This record gives sequence, C-alpha cells and structure tokens, in this order.
Amino acid sequence: MVEYRDGSVIAQLGPPDMRVPIANCLAWPERMGGRARLDFGQLSTLTFEPPDSERFPALRLARQALLAGSGTPTVLNAANEIAVHEFIAGRLGFLGIAALVEATIEAAQGRGITREPDDVDAAVAIDHDSRSLARSLLPEIAAKAI
Repeated sequence: MVEYRDGSVIAQLGPPDMRVPIANCLAWPERMGGRARLDFGQLSTLTFEPPDSERFPALRLARQALLAGSGTPTVLNAANEIAVHEFIAGRLGFLGIAALVEATIEAAQGRGITREPDDVDAAVAIDHDSRSLARSLLPEIAAKAI
C-alpha cells in the first residue's frame, strides 16, 4: 500500500499465493493469465497489525534511513542490492542481508558517506562508495550470519 500526502491510499491486492508474483517476474513486462482471482465476495475483512521490527529488521532499517535522510537511503539501497546479490550467489545467509545493510549504514555514517548529495554525480558517488563498503564488510558479516 502507498499512502499519499492527502491521506488517500492505493493498495495492490491479490490472493495469498506466491505463484502470482513469480508469474509476474517470469512474464515481465507482460502478465500471465490463468491464476487464481481475489474474490471480494469471499473477502469479508482485512486485518492489519503493526509490523514487527524484530522479526523484520529491514523495515526498521528502511524507516531509520528515511528519517536520517541525506544520502542514507542511497546507502541502504546500495548495500541491500549487494546483500541480496550475495545471498542469491550463496555467499551470505538470509539473516545476513539485514545485518550487512545495517553494518554498511553504520560504517558509512562514520565515514561521512551519508552526506547530502549536491548533484547527480555526488549521489552516484555515494552509491558507488556504499557498494564498495558493503563488499568490504561482507566477509565479516557472512561469517557471523550463517
């Protein structure tokens, strides 16, 4: 769901079936047919609970990056892309994804990498420096997050 400044919310809803997003990825940019449909007649209520930041540390990290502002969201994105790539390659455990992102943000803050970029080149430099930093932290994080 996306909430806009005016308070309106747009939601993407679908049946609780991972075949739908997998089919979306496989057919992109087209859409595959033949999947189960969400039956609003059968859907009597939607229940929402506050997100659990302990169970889902990436949510906590994303919120912290947004609050910190400046280049921190760029650092988060760059570190996340490195972490997910390493996870897919089998060099980082699943729990290591958030751990590598968090370690990269902390190290980037200490090195001044999270500064507000003045222009596109500065933003690209933050991304580049963050990726390099994440790669340098990878062996330590991967050893801890087995």
